[in-house]
Amino acid sequence: MAWLLLALAIAAEVLATSALKLSNGFSHLGWSIVVAAGYLSSFAALGQALKLQLEMGTAYAIWAGVGTAAITVIGALFLGEGVSAFKIGGIVLIIAGVVVLNLAGAH
Repeated sequence: MAWLLLALAIAAEVLATSALKLSNGFSHLGWSIVVAAGYLSSFAALGQALKLQLEMGTAYAIWAGVGTAAITVIGALFLGEGVSAFKIGGIVLIIAGVVVLNLAGAH
């Protein structure tokens, strides 16, 4: 259940961050409401995942890392943001870091 809550937290954070871009500096009320609801939902789900069983460092690394990678991909695919070898390398390093943290926490 904790992992499901973490996945929900990541999805809500990615939705909120995407809406943040679409809100145009909070000038569009609808998207601004999505931003607030998304971040509130994300933190609530992350908090519950931590309460159930997940270690804070591991959960936060996964939440932030997967969210960052997803936002980079969404920006490139749907918002016309550039992709470079450095961005791809950064995503690979984030994924490697999350894997290492998970492996370290498993022992």
